[in-house]
Amino acid sequence: MASAPRAPLYLGLDLSTQQLKAVVIDGELHVVHQSGVQFDAELHEFRTQGGVHIHADRLTVTSPVLMWVKALDLLLDKMKRAGLDFSRVRALSGSGQDSFSVSDSPVWMDSSSTQQCEDLQAAAGGALRLAEITGSRAYERFTGNQIAKLHQTRAEEFQDTERISLVSSFAASLFLGGYAAIDYSDGSGMNLLDIRTRNWSEICLQATAPHLDQLLGAPLPSTSVLGPVSSYFVHRYGFSESCSVVAFTGDNPASLAGMRLQPGDVAVSLGTSDTVFLWLQQPRPALEGHVFCNPVEQQEYMALLCFKNGSLTRERVRNECAGASWELFSAALSDTPLGNHGNIGFYFETMEITPPVIGVHRFDSADCEVSSLSPRVEVRAVVEGQFLSRRLHAERLGYSIIPGTRVLATGGASSNKEILQVLSDVFNAPVYTIDLSDSTCLGSAYRALHGLVAESGASFFDVVKKAPEPRLVATPHPKAKEVYDKLLKRYAQLEERVVQKSHS
Repeated sequence: MASAPRAPLYLGLDLSTQQLKAVVIDGELHVVHQSGVQFDAELHEFRTQGGVHIHADRLTVTSPVLMWVKALDLLLDKMKRAGLDFSRVRALSGSGQDSFSVSDSPVWMDSSSTQQCEDLQAAAGGALRLAEITGSRAYERFTGNQIAKLHQTRAEEFQDTERISLVSSFAASLFLGGYAAIDYSDGSGMNLLDIRTRNWSEICLQATAPHLDQLLGAPLPSTSVLGPVSSYFVHRYGFSESCSVVAFTGDNPASLAGMRLQPGDVAVSLGTSDTVFLWLQQPRPALEGHVFCNPVEQQEYMALLCFKNGSLTRERVRNECAGASWELFSAALSDTPLGNHGNIGFYFETMEITPPVIGVHRFDSADCEVSSLSPRVEVRAVVEGQFLSRRLHAERLGYSIIPGTRVLATGGASSNKEILQVLSDVFNAPVYTIDLSDSTCLGSAYRALHGLVAESGASFFDVVKKAPEPRLVATPHPKAKEVYDKLLKRYAQLEERVVQKSHS
C-alpha cells in the first residue's frame, strides 16, 4: 500500500568502501526509495580503485575523506531530483566501514600498524587480556592502532588534531553540523572501548596516544538521538528542522539490525567467505572473532566470525566429487547419514582466519588421518566440517542454543535445501532464509525509527515487528542433537591436532 502524502519517512545510509547508499522507509517499514553513488564511477577526480588508494608499501590503504563529503551531496541531489520529499524525513541514521578520519583516511583494508598492535597487546597484558577488555585482540585495521601509528609517525599533525572520528561518527557529524559522538557498538571495534563498562579503557588509551579521551569524546548508546539535522540540509534539501539524527554505527552492527536478529539467534552468510553473526547475552571474548556492544539492545552483545574457506571450497569438492553438478552434490548429502559414519574433514584451501591454518585434513571414525574419502562421504564431510567449525567457534565466544534459537541463512548457498538441512542438523535449530539486499542500509533506517522511541522504553523488536518474516526452510532431524553434540567434541579435539601439526 502506498504511503499517505504526508506520512513520515526514515532515512538509512551506509558509507561503505566502494559506495554511499541510501534506503528510505515509511512507518509501515516499506522501502519507498533507494539510491547510491559509486565512488570510482561517479567521482573520477579522486582516482580511487574500489573506493580506495593502495599505497606503494601495499599495506597502507586509504580513502579521501573529501570524496565522502562530495558523495553525500551528490546522493542527496539525486534523491531530490527523483522526487523524494525530505521534509517528511523524521529521523535518519547510518553506518560506516571501520576506520577514522584524517584527510586521507586509513580504511579496514589497511594492515600497516602491526607494531602498534604488538605494543597495545603488551600494554594490556597479552592478546587474550586485550580481547577480554575490548572484545577483540589487536587488529591492524582497528582505529586505536591506526591512531597510535599516526601519533608516532605524524606527530605534528596529531598535535594539531581537535577531534578523532570514526567514519560512522564523521558521517553523523556532517548531518549535525557539529561533532557527533561515537556509539558503543562501532566504538567496540576500535581496541579502545571496555565493552563491559562501555567507557574508554584507561589502559588502552594510555598505550595509544596522549589526551585521547578528549579527542574521542564520550561514547554514547547506539540508540541515542544526537540532535536535529543542521540548517545546511534544511535550506539546501528541504529537511524539516525537527528531523532527528540518531547515532550512526558500524556496518556489521547495522547489518544485525537489518537482519532483525533476536536473542539466541545466529545468522550465517554463505558466500565466498562464510560470516557468522551472533546475538549474545554473556560474551566470552577470545583470540578469534570479535565481540561488540549490541546496537539495538544496550545491555547485550553481538559477535562476528569470518571464515575465508566458504563457497569456493564447496564448489571445488562439488567439481571433484559430484561432476560439477549441484544436483549430484545435493543428492550425496541426502544419501549419506547424519554424522557421516564418523568421518570428519577440514578443508582450509586458503589460510583460514579461524583457526589460522591451511591444508586439507581428513579423519576416519577412529580419528586416524586418511588421504581420501569416497566422493559422497567427501561431499558430506566438507559441509558438516564447515558447519561444525561455525558452531564450535560461535560457542567459544559465548553462543549457546536456547529454546527458540533460529538460524538465519543468507548468501549464495542459502538456496540449496540440502546444505541448509545439514546446517539445521549441526546447530539443532530451525533454519530460515532472509532476503538481505541492502541489509546495512535497511538496518540504519530501522535504527532511525527506533531511536525516536527508544528513550520511552520501546524495544527495537516492537518497532520492526511489521517487517517481512523470514521463511522456514529446514528443521533438525530428531537425532541431530545426539549425533552432533558428540561429533562436535571430536571435531574440537581434531582441530587442535590440525593446528598443532601445521604450526610444528
